[in-house]
Amino acid sequence: MIKIKTSVMKLVESAKKQINNLQVDDAIKMHSNKTNLFIDVRDIREIQKSGRIFGAKHVPRCMLEFWIDPVSPYHKQFFNDNYHFIFYCASDWRSALATLSAMEIGLLNTSHLVGGFNKWLKEKGPIEKPR
Repeated sequence: MIKIKTSVMKLVESAKKQINNLQVDDAIKMHSNKTNLFIDVRDIREIQKSGRIFGAKHVPRCMLEFWIDPVSPYHKQFFNDNYHFIFYCASDWRSALATLSAMEIGLLNTSHLVGGFNKWLKEKGPIEKPR
């Protein structure tokens, strides 16, 4: 077994201390406000299997920084718009790291959905069914 410097769970724990953590019940109340944009960082196969939060944009975790950076050839215009970006994944590990990364690159109006899509489903938040 390789010897790592820091476990991924320590990275997630550290990220959660540095970012805005948004509870699902609060996020459901905010969902209909068009100034909020939910960002799904899950793998496309997860979305195809289980659907996504209604109106969410899919941003592959591996492309996030490239899509945010306006000088990147992969930049997506919606990251320039005046949204409150709410990142989520299935549980909330990848989205915690994604939110921290987005903040570090300069996207400051961000939150992380605590409990992720699984908790959203449990609380019966609006979803788009799998296609």
